[in-house]
Amino acid sequence: MPTISSHSLASEQPAPPIRSAASLRRGRGQVLLSLLAAASLLLAGCSGDARADADADAKPQSGGTLKIAYDVDPTCLDGQQQGTNVTLNVTRQITDSLTDQDPKTQEIKPWLAESWDVSKDAKTFTFHLRDGVTFQDGTDFTSASVKENFEAIQDLGAKASLGQTYLDGLESIKTPDESTVTFKFDKPNAQFLQATSTMSLGFYSSDTLAKSAEERCTGDIVGTGPFKLDSFVHDKAIKLSRFDDYNWPSSIAKHEGPAHLDGIEFSIVPEASVRNGSLLSGQIDVDFSVQSQDEKTLEAQGLGIASRPNPGVVYNLVPKLTCKIAKDKSVRQALVKGIDRDQLQSVISEHQAPATSVLAKSTPEYEDVSDLLAYDPEGAKKLLEDDGWKVGSDGIREKDGTPLSVTLTYWQDAPFLELVQQQLREIGFDLKLEKKTTAEVTAQQAEGKEELTFGNLTRADGDVLRNYFGVSEQNGNARKKADEVDKIFARTTSTLDEDERKADFTEAVKVLIDEGYSIPIVELSGVIGTGKDVHDFNYEASSRFQLYDAWLDGEAQ
Repeated sequence: MPTISSHSLASEQPAPPIRSAASLRRGRGQVLLSLLAAASLLLAGCSGDARADADADAKPQSGGTLKIAYDVDPTCLDGQQQGTNVTLNVTRQITDSLTDQDPKTQEIKPWLAESWDVSKDAKTFTFHLRDGVTFQDGTDFTSASVKENFEAIQDLGAKASLGQTYLDGLESIKTPDESTVTFKFDKPNAQFLQATSTMSLGFYSSDTLAKSAEERCTGDIVGTGPFKLDSFVHDKAIKLSRFDDYNWPSSIAKHEGPAHLDGIEFSIVPEASVRNGSLLSGQIDVDFSVQSQDEKTLEAQGLGIASRPNPGVVYNLVPKLTCKIAKDKSVRQALVKGIDRDQLQSVISEHQAPATSVLAKSTPEYEDVSDLLAYDPEGAKKLLEDDGWKVGSDGIREKDGTPLSVTLTYWQDAPFLELVQQQLREIGFDLKLEKKTTAEVTAQQAEGKEELTFGNLTRADGDVLRNYFGVSEQNGNARKKADEVDKIFARTTSTLDEDERKADFTEAVKVLIDEGYSIPIVELSGVIGTGKDVHDFNYEASSRFQLYDAWLDGEAQ
């Protein structure tokens, strides 16, 4: 099998787009794999650590329980099934992945796999595993564990909302020995290496995989990670404790051995004022969802703000082409033109930004296409007028007796939608807003009757477009059949050339906007408040928590 050649860390030259990591076991050193060489520039100005500058020379301390307040309840704690941040922020602490992705450079680094080889046609991926890794129940992590987990993800089907899309075309998994596993795809799959760094392809013990999907959602999971799950009570709390035998951190971690923290407690506190008060009083250490109007207050009190733009698909509206109003292309195009994104900056966090593409700026392969998202209310009105949507006495347009009125249900903290609502009313579009629980929104969307859905998807690779908009993927029911954009998605997985991939992703974005398959609004950025005693609160490449290196001052313990 032809493979890509190795490249040593000692070289001062940047690594080529796709290279196999040199084997740590064989003493050949470690390679910086550069899938996304220019992406580090996109992250300038964001903060990945709490108090990173002030505490650069501080010595980490062991002990203490980090207390984090969530604004919403995770409906499921299985990271192989769920793709929401509230789930993955928990599960990322419980289990590990084959590789890791450097949040600053976007390079793929060793983790449970200490090296790998990728065939030139991007169909075959061979990983060489670390020795001595165990699950939290004491069983060994081997190549058989990798095979068992990936086959379990395939068996979950649509329940594995992200993982199953990463494994499209997987033909076979071979385990020639306990430390070697080879994946063979029936077509090129250039996105797979980055996918192995995600929690969606993290690992559980055999006993966990033997349980039903529903049992795993309730928190009955055992991984290889630095923290063990002790308990999960819906709408109340999630408790994790340190896995004392842990000694196989990612190659980009700051220390070895067990985590510094004794444990982590997540509490569910929907009210922002209560979270603020608890953070100020020291009852919690981290507020997961700081409101934009509260950021200055917290900073004035000497508390930290840790933020990092989420790579991937921005907050956007997705029209369902199977529905009566959203199937009208003129309506979809009018929605793109009818939103004044620059004006949204007045109501969002300073850590957020109006969308300039379907992809966020922090996404590898991002390109600014803000000219396609220019505010043009007159153009929007003309599109609707020419298509037969006439203004009624109440200012809302109608056509053939159907009012241009749509109800949008959502669960996210997105107050900017109220301004979008006002803007769209100016062109004669009535956007009704209904905020509900995550479970209610999920159930309603499953019926497929909504004209518009609202959301985003986080992933540090441009392939997130295929995950979100591919006709056979999670939002595939928004369109009736495969079309031009799906042909472009197929090209992006067939080449390892990053310049070609970027060009194809940009073309896909232009099609998504032109057809009105996506109405981009705002880039999501995780904005959390941290107590004075919290150190090294890190984000991983996909802007989810990585708390292995986190620690608390002794006084906080």
